[in-house]
Amino acid sequence: MLGDRSGGTVRLERDGGVAVIVIDNPPVNAGSTAVRRGLLDAVATVAADPDLEAAVLIGAGKTFIAGSDLREFGQPLEEPQLPAVIAAIEACAKPVVAALHGAALGGGFELALGCDARVAASGTRVGLPEVTLGMIPGAGGTQRLPRLVGASTAIGLICEGRRVSAADALALGLVDAVVEGAVAEGDGAQSLRALAIAHARGLAGAKNRVADRGVPAERAERIEAAASAALRAGRGRPPVVEAIRAVRAAAERPLDEALAEERAVFQRLRLETEAFARRHLFFAERDSARLPELEGVAARRLERIGVIGAGTMGTGIVIAALDSGLPVTLLERDAQALECGMARLRDHYARRVDGGKMSAGEAGKRLAALDPTTSMVALATADLVIEAVFEDLTVKQDLFRRLDAVLAPGTVLASNTSYLDLDAIAAATVRPQDVVGLHFFSPANVMRLLEVVRGAKTAPDVLATGIALAKRLGKLPVVAGNAFGFIGNRIYAAYRRQCEFLIEEGSLPADVDAALERFGFAMGPFAVADLSGLDIAWRMRRQQAATRDPAARYVEIPDRLCEAGRFGRKTGAGYYRYPSGAKRGEPDPEVTALIEAASAAKGIARAAVSDEEIVTRVLLTMVNEAACLLSEGVAARASDIDLVLVNGYGFPAWEGGPLFWAGRQDPAWLAAGLARLGDLSGPGFRLCDPGVLRAA
Repeated sequence: MLGDRSGGTVRLERDGGVAVIVIDNPPVNAGSTAVRRGLLDAVATVAADPDLEAAVLIGAGKTFIAGSDLREFGQPLEEPQLPAVIAAIEACAKPVVAALHGAALGGGFELALGCDARVAASGTRVGLPEVTLGMIPGAGGTQRLPRLVGASTAIGLICEGRRVSAADALALGLVDAVVEGAVAEGDGAQSLRALAIAHARGLAGAKNRVADRGVPAERAERIEAAASAALRAGRGRPPVVEAIRAVRAAAERPLDEALAEERAVFQRLRLETEAFARRHLFFAERDSARLPELEGVAARRLERIGVIGAGTMGTGIVIAALDSGLPVTLLERDAQALECGMARLRDHYARRVDGGKMSAGEAGKRLAALDPTTSMVALATADLVIEAVFEDLTVKQDLFRRLDAVLAPGTVLASNTSYLDLDAIAAATVRPQDVVGLHFFSPANVMRLLEVVRGAKTAPDVLATGIALAKRLGKLPVVAGNAFGFIGNRIYAAYRRQCEFLIEEGSLPADVDAALERFGFAMGPFAVADLSGLDIAWRMRRQQAATRDPAARYVEIPDRLCEAGRFGRKTGAGYYRYPSGAKRGEPDPEVTALIEAASAAKGIARAAVSDEEIVTRVLLTMVNEAACLLSEGVAARASDIDLVLVNGYGFPAWEGGPLFWAGRQDPAWLAAGLARLGDLSGPGFRLCDPGVLRAA
């Protein structure tokens, strides 16, 4: 084993005059110190052996190199570092071909770009995702990629962290050949290896370094447009700014200078808070579906699903399923409602075709996998049925009761409820063990987050099936226990209440929204409320009125808005007013007067609240409610809560989530702040022990 000082991860095999350098570091061939050391030793062997004319780099197992070992990035990097390996490949007088399969991402793709040619199996994905991890490519990615695709395309690829398919990579010139049908194991892997060896021999000993090429000439306005789009999409975050600057340098500065500057920026960014936060979220995503009680538990069959309800949420779920290749039976109560849903689906795919995102043939294929019906009997062939009907417990219980008579034994019954008691829904059936919550976020075909809710009697394989469906749909599954609002809406309800306290005390909706958006939230809570509709929460408050603690602090302002018919954007007025054609809401003097009157009625002397106070109170509210969720077992891990808030509620990813933020605060300050929050929030506020956060 080359470079073996702890078990070995790289080996050199021979095929005549071609060295095949095999990277074998399961499970994903992460580019660790041992891998880099082994590669450097292998390249030195190739360079020194007169019997070898070329080399091929290939990964063992299911992938080439799926990226660097992220655990290394928060500490001093050991030598040799990746730029030294790539420099050795480029300095080697003999050509080196990268044979890619599975994934070649981050440092893995930078390594491939340092080779003289690249061939790929048809299912390969390549890309440079470092910006999405709070860094920039640090081993030449910002310099070699624009030499292949031009600066404007490189800016888009790097700043988005886009993963490119083998076919698109071939069209862009990122790879030189694609092997159709090649796979990680067996004959396919041999055909990839054989093609790479043949390609290496075909180079006839000649080097073909990407670094020797110039950056293709482009119009300045094209590059400016790409940079502006990337800055908007990336919200001007430092990694985006630095990535754009580094790509521009590829055409403006000598290669050695630009590479040195790229590396210096990478080394700085990888140790800043944003990079730690994003790595935290990366590992949280990896772990979110891992539950000890599900180890070895197989999911049930998932070959067809049923969706009940063809409204906005139901059709979004249908699109997500069809796009994943799952056939769907869509049930509505009558022909008119069904046709409205079908029109929404046809319009979605027509827009995809018109926008060049999909061929007409593919759109037709997806719609052909849909069976629309008004007969519940048609659901009998589904392996899992999701209800997306009106958010009313009686309606859902009646529906599940009727499904009992139709669905085959073992069919999974899923509720898309966002607040209701899953166990009360399951109790309406004779098989509560088959019931699971699948809380999609709107729009369901776009939002990645999916809360998989475990009821008191949910069987382990049913929970596993919910997780499997989430993955099949390309969603991020987070498991939650059955409690009001589960994880996300429970915290959001507490967060929204605190913001209502703030406007009762002296802030205005625009003050709160602006402070939180400056912190990094995608939208402030009052803009969100107007977008989703104030009547939804109003209906829930009225349902809960009889059980509400009469001593608890309660803000009537949103009720007064609803009583005035101000339900948000859909009525042209809510917390803000929405003149025709306005892209954003405008502050409304009528709302200001209503808020001031509500404060006066309670004898509250209004006083301005600083941005810092607004943000601190909101974050502490989230942290406190998260501590409650952890202590109650509703959330299994602190990192799960961070995933939910970042992916479902617009919490800034560069802050890592509310509990990652809390972990960076002084414990004494945090405890004092939470105690003060309890005093400010008044009766009915439950203060939870922040010590549970450290235990989680």
